[in-house]
Amino acid sequence: MALPRAMRLLALVSVGLFCYLLFLIFQAPSGLEPPSTKGSGLKLEKMDRDPNLDPTGEPPGLLRRVDGYNYAPDNKKSDRINATLLSLVRNSELKDMLQSVRDLERTWNHKFNYPWLFLNDEPFTEEFKKGIRAATKAEVKFELVPKEHWEVPSWINDDLYRESVEVLKDVQYMNKKSYHQMCRWNSGMFYKHPALKDTQYYWRVEPHVHFFCDVDYDVFRYMQDHNKTYGFTINIYDSPESVAGLWPATQEFIASNNHYLHPNNAIKWLQDDVNRRENFEKANGYSTCHFWSNFEIGDMNFWRSQAYEDYFQHLDRAGGFFYERWGDAPVHSIALGLFEDASKIHWFRDIGYQHIPFFNCPNSPKCSGCQTGRFTDGEQWLNKDDCRPVWFKHVGLG
Repeated sequence: MALPRAMRLLALVSVGLFCYLLFLIFQAPSGLEPPSTKGSGLKLEKMDRDPNLDPTGEPPGLLRRVDGYNYAPDNKKSDRINATLLSLVRNSELKDMLQSVRDLERTWNHKFNYPWLFLNDEPFTEEFKKGIRAATKAEVKFELVPKEHWEVPSWINDDLYRESVEVLKDVQYMNKKSYHQMCRWNSGMFYKHPALKDTQYYWRVEPHVHFFCDVDYDVFRYMQDHNKTYGFTINIYDSPESVAGLWPATQEFIASNNHYLHPNNAIKWLQDDVNRRENFEKANGYSTCHFWSNFEIGDMNFWRSQAYEDYFQHLDRAGGFFYERWGDAPVHSIALGLFEDASKIHWFRDIGYQHIPFFNCPNSPKCSGCQTGRFTDGEQWLNKDDCRPVWFKHVGLG
């Protein structure tokens, strides 16, 4: 007797998921041979002492500062460049968003008055708009995420997604479809928003983060003047179970697109197999090191490049944003580590920052409210999640 159609479909989905997991298990961890990596700045072979414990000043070189009214909010010919402060946020997060806005305005933006852009997949309430506008003198815009940017792609099989959730149920946020949608959007959609089509630089700001240090120079002009593509504060390890298929998918992409690899890439950081060997093995050859993207200052021309667009499309079709829990942080980091000159990635060591449970806290008289050199205020075992030593070893302080 023939099986009912529903049972046949379930059997097919189960076989598909089983084959996918076998692929992840037996995929060889090697396969990408790095071109020579020159790195930049001072390299630390072993981080016996956190560099943040040493006195921290401003980065060297040209720095643009407030001079009279050159950054006044109503100055249409100001020294501001084509940049914005950017946040994806929900109406229910108003209190936490105000915490972040007030901190960044107090420490930096009240001097430079760069515009804010808030994005939401639902219309903002008047309460939210009123609260945010009261926290800054700068221009503020509120926009909706286009439906087609947020929805689940047509090629994602919902039965396979549900089975994947069950298999990876111990992976944080795996059962929250909206989290998968957000990671996909942050990976390959945000810079395509109509409100950002003519914007080059952005500073990503999330709800409930803290900024501790006065910054007296224009960070966007710093990025432009010093030819930087990306700026970070925190560099950590990811959960290897959440990205088990990401490196195999990347290897598959590079096999046909190795012309995108930059000669001075950071692949040794991406493939470090010493500091957290277990992560490297579980993630099939990926160290799981990544820039924590809840803070990032970037040039959107990199995301709009052909290399990144082709890479994102490849990953999107692979389905790992839903069948696993690929985050925008490892996706951004792998792309930067492979396709960009490592010397164009900058550690903003002088910007004090916290996103629970991790810190970047410099040793500077301009900082208050955080403990110098502290990496986490959580359990002590969280200290092993610090991937800065690997970055400093293979790339340098920059």
